[in-house]
Amino acid sequence: QVQFVESGGGLVQPGGSLRLSCVVSGVSTSIYLMSWYRQVPGSEREFVAGVTDIGVTRYADFTKGRFLIFRDDAKKSVSLQVHSLEPEDTAVYYCEATIKSTDGGSYKDYWGQGTQVTVSS
Repeated sequence: QVQFVESGGGLVQPGGSLRLSCVVSGVSTSIYLMSWYRQVPGSEREFVAGVTDIGVTRYADFTKGRFLIFRDDAKKSVSLQVHSLEPEDTAVYYCEATIKSTDGGSYKDYWGQGTQVTVSS
């Protein structure tokens, strides 16, 4: 059973920084893609950043160089470092992992439970 442990959320002042971390367990195959998404009430969940198993990264335009994603395959973890936080970054941040099936024929997306980030003075 795939499980997630997300951490690092909380209340941060505008202009501050934080690091979100996510550790995935229960994976018997491999994780192709690890990503972060975010969602505010009343809006759809949106992509923030992702990193593949060979280190290729992709970021949403709104990250503007303030976000950095990195993964540690030995720990099956992915982190998101965020600088210069803005009130508009307030959201629940979700960790996502695209995992290879045991028969090797497909991939499936799994989601963490989310961690709240609030940017406010």
